[in-house]
Amino acid sequence: MTPGPISDQGWNGSAYAGLMRVKDSLGAQVSHIQTKTPAEFEENFRQYGSSGYALVFGHGFEFQDAASRVAPEFPKTIYVTTGGTAVGPNQAAMSFSFDEPSYLAGVLAASMSKSGTVGCIGGTELPPVKSGFAAFAAGVRAVRPDAKVLTSYIGNWDDAGAGKEQALAQIGRGVDVIYQNADAAGLGIFQAAKETKGVFIVGSNADQNAIAPAITLGSVVIDVPHALMVVAREVKAGTFTSRVIRLDTKSDVVRWVPNPTLVATFPAAATHRLDSLQALMRAGTFTVGAAK
Repeated sequence: MTPGPISDQGWNGSAYAGLMRVKDSLGAQVSHIQTKTPAEFEENFRQYGSSGYALVFGHGFEFQDAASRVAPEFPKTIYVTTGGTAVGPNQAAMSFSFDEPSYLAGVLAASMSKSGTVGCIGGTELPPVKSGFAAFAAGVRAVRPDAKVLTSYIGNWDDAGAGKEQALAQIGRGVDVIYQNADAAGLGIFQAAKETKGVFIVGSNADQNAIAPAITLGSVVIDVPHALMVVAREVKAGTFTSRVIRLDTKSDVVRWVPNPTLVATFPAAATHRLDSLQALMRAGTFTVGAAK
């Protein structure tokens, strides 16, 4: 179940790609439903449980409360949310360390910004989105302590027109690098950046570098297909245990992917700093919260 359209080239599209990988690799019978409201979350969780599905993914933090309510009714179905921390006998959650690559994106944004003002635009104010933006701001200020970081939310995940308006509003306030995490609405943010000279953008969730290669610095990527496969294999093998499944740079599920088209334009000091930080993250010895 995804909270938005799989045509977003990001969060929802990557989940659908993961579903297709599970189908092809494990020979699973699969289904996809796009949901919009919490009532629909519960309704479809129940529909899958009553239909005998072995594993159901609610793709996002916002699904965890509905999963907690429905999971006890269908003990033979495993419910997993890609976000959150709620667990139960047949409920688990994936926790993505989105803050690590977001911090790296902030370091580069500060190095590339000419105005000293950068922006974050999200769909809605979910905790994982907020923590990613906070890490991005920390990365920015590690390079430029006096930098301004503007943050705004569209209020939904699928209105590209509203995304473009938010981006233009931030650009009007001097922003020249935007970190977007807005799913389908984010495509409007890309459009605003493409139409404005001197503005860079950072992609999120999937590798979005090809959407606007001339202005995209890189992408904060979650390898959702790999994450879904890890769980699906465990369920099929009968080895799955309910838990919070933590996925980070060290596990290579979450990572910073620079845009190869623009890498040569990055300041050498920034590239060196990013390489050093990423090596520490892969070793599991760097914590964003402890970064100065």
